[in-house]
Amino acid sequence: MRPVSRRVFAAAALSTLVTAPGAAAAPGGAPAAGVAPAPGSAAAPRRRDSAELRGVWLATVDNRDWPTKPGLTAAAQRAELIAHLDRAVRDRLNTVILQVRPTADALWPSPHEPWSEYLTGTQGRSPGWDPLGTAVAEAHARGLQLHAWFNPYRIALHADPARLVASHPARRHPDWVVRHGGRLYYNPGLPQVRAFVQDAMLDAVARYPVDAVHFDDYFYPYPVAGQSFGDDAAYDAYGGGFVNRAAWRRDNIDKLVRETAARIRQLRPGTQFGISPFGVWRNTSSDSRGSDTRAGVQTYDDLHADTRKWVREGWLDYIVPQVYWNIGFAAADYARLVPWWAEVAKGTRTRLYIGEALYKTGAAGQPAEWQDPAELSRHLTLAAGHAQVRGHVFFAARDLARDPIGAMARVVADHYRQPAQPPR
Repeated sequence: MRPVSRRVFAAAALSTLVTAPGAAAAPGGAPAAGVAPAPGSAAAPRRRDSAELRGVWLATVDNRDWPTKPGLTAAAQRAELIAHLDRAVRDRLNTVILQVRPTADALWPSPHEPWSEYLTGTQGRSPGWDPLGTAVAEAHARGLQLHAWFNPYRIALHADPARLVASHPARRHPDWVVRHGGRLYYNPGLPQVRAFVQDAMLDAVARYPVDAVHFDDYFYPYPVAGQSFGDDAAYDAYGGGFVNRAAWRRDNIDKLVRETAARIRQLRPGTQFGISPFGVWRNTSSDSRGSDTRAGVQTYDDLHADTRKWVREGWLDYIVPQVYWNIGFAAADYARLVPWWAEVAKGTRTRLYIGEALYKTGAAGQPAEWQDPAELSRHLTLAAGHAQVRGHVFFAARDLARDPIGAMARVVADHYRQPAQPPR
């Protein structure tokens, strides 16, 4: 069975969401990019501050977006990468978030971890060029920001350490590794692991003028029915001062976030630090401060990621919650989550961007709302009513290029008629 991408996996984890049909919008055609919207369309009012982040995720795990398959020549890989950057420019985006460490590997010549198998098909084999260095240079030449996207703890989409290259740190340090849900993870509860993954990730920041360090939604892994994460020994060694294991795990992730932020500031001042968590911190049924949702996954409880705290404490430059549900979705309504996140960000130094499910538009099996080309445009209109929302990021680059029902073309026509600079 082919491994799934991070966003598809996150969606699968929502299987316990209580679903109910929202109000279906009338289907309609999408205007071509650059065409002024028709009267009564979903165009957003212009902000006084024209700076807004317009981003796209460019996923490399399992060759989701790029390269289209492992083993392409260096010239072909480079051409595909450039095509994604050029597409971002055509759609008047200003930021590309490139996944450069998908599975404890690297898309640059790292002294800490092997070359990614998604480049050549063989972990540790050089692709014959420097993808991250090229991406930074080519993005900047086009006026785009390049955010380097790292997954801190995922080692592999399989559970066999013998399949890793012999020099892999996970093979040299088997005590760092936890098998869970058919995959391999570094144990976040070990201080030596936390130090190592920071060293591995920040090597890229030392080498290249990336505009940001970006984490996605994977900290402790998503729950797997009937399985528990095997960190008993680490908890026995380091968890004595905590009321329970969940509090200890949250503290481990807090330390990762807080320490990474400090090291980025020291290493390359001005480089941003952002995280794109799953869209629900906690439901109100779990915490009165939570969102009016009925999500089956809560980052605080299930991933041990206290995303609200990170914003309120000012540890992040930006946060991009993945609000991957349509307006009117009963269990997790976009129209309720965006105001909740805006209130969390209010009065903090953390900029709020909203992660958008471009991949759902026109996709088989998605409800009627996602078959309507105007759904995403309505998201941006709604978000524009909240001053704390400073931009949007779309998942993902392959879907940006295909745009099967013209949903992104509609966003561009309604909201991105003029270029914009990202907030600084």
